[in-house]
Amino acid sequence: MPVKISVRPNGPYLIEGECEVVDPTGKKVETGGKPTIALCRCGGSSNKPFCDGTHNKIGFKAS
Repeated sequence: MPVKISVRPNGPYLIEGECEVVDPTGKKVETGGKPTIALCRCGGSSNKPFCDGTHNKIGFKAS
């Protein structure tokens, strides 16, 4: 299955399909084998790079 990236309005990037996430040092970030992951877009998540719903709490509005 090809990877699909969807941008949620004022929310995270949803990544569907098998992908590899790496940190700034090149180390692989564990995704737990989930078929869909949500990456933080607001910068406020306490579980970066993953979304934890903070965008709702801080009123994040995408440009």
